[in-house]
Amino acid sequence: MRVILERSNLLKSLNHVHRVVERRNTIPILSNVLLSAEGASLEMKATDLDLEVTEATPAKVERGGATTVPAHLLYDIVRKLADGAEVMLKTDEDGNAMTVTSGRSSFRLQCLPQSDFPELSAGSFSHIFRLDSVALKGLIEKTQFAISTEETRYYLNGIFLHTHEAGGKLKLRSVATDGHRLARAEIDAPAGSEGMPGIIIPRKTVSELQKLVDDPDVAVTTELSDTKIRFTIGSVILTSKLIDGTFPDYQRVIPTGNDKKLIIDRQSFAAAVDRVSTISSERGRAVKLSINDGLLTLAVNNPDSGSATEELAADYSSDPIEIGFNAKYLLDVAAQLTGTEAKFMLADAGSPTLIHDLADETALYVLMPMRV
Repeated sequence: MRVILERSNLLKSLNHVHRVVERRNTIPILSNVLLSAEGASLEMKATDLDLEVTEATPAKVERGGATTVPAHLLYDIVRKLADGAEVMLKTDEDGNAMTVTSGRSSFRLQCLPQSDFPELSAGSFSHIFRLDSVALKGLIEKTQFAISTEETRYYLNGIFLHTHEAGGKLKLRSVATDGHRLARAEIDAPAGSEGMPGIIIPRKTVSELQKLVDDPDVAVTTELSDTKIRFTIGSVILTSKLIDGTFPDYQRVIPTGNDKKLIIDRQSFAAAVDRVSTISSERGRAVKLSINDGLLTLAVNNPDSGSATEELAADYSSDPIEIGFNAKYLLDVAAQLTGTEAKFMLADAGSPTLIHDLADETALYVLMPMRV
């Protein structure tokens, strides 16, 4: 194999694929990226056996072929080469090593045979549909912060993507919860998604996808089956296994009878929560919200270091209520809201609270209160 290509093109593609590779691997081949040169492009592929990313980049292929080299090492080398440089990748006759040459720099990397590289066989996909990257990005970003990190409840370690009929219209919904909070977002269901199975996209896949849907002009082709999902975003193809589990009936935890309405300036509220929570020794400490006519008082009491309070003007005219929340969870939700104001729908100190984004009716957040 002998290939010449622009450093910027090589770096961009390596940046997309090398992130999938775990730093510590007990199986040596999984530390490598598969390079395949043919026609006028170099295709790169990396996998951790659950997730696979492939990208092709334009290249001058003088001699076709394929090999695998350490992914993070190749990425670090290319990253440190001069901007605008040309890079030549050339394998030895016996295929045991590859030379990376650019200007006066030359590196020699050990290769492992292409035949050892695992194939994440996709099988057939039952549903295929296209989404604007902006729509997909919205579904992910509004919900991913609520994904559980608790490995025992593995079925909560991802985003639940499914179709749901609301008001006579079919919607594509994303939901995530860790048992303490829940985030839900939806868009009009794209053609082809009708009858799709409800699937759970793993946390790592969600994280990679989030980095790939930055270009607002790109349409994303989504193919899925009961066990796999594949996203094609421009020249990048991301294939992932799905979480094999049943997502709980999240509708049951979304309250319907909350009648106490609080409307508050989002930025002022987030800044105030951030300030008073400084006094708490750990980030999970509760912030107490005392709500009266037109006034919200935030309070934190830490027996070890002291206390803090702050008052905010609020639009509220129901019975007074005191309720506590995890400060970090409040800030996480506030960071997702796009409007200038947030609407809280409360019931009592022990019941879940609904938070709406007044600028985006498609997003909904539920927070469980804490004892204070």
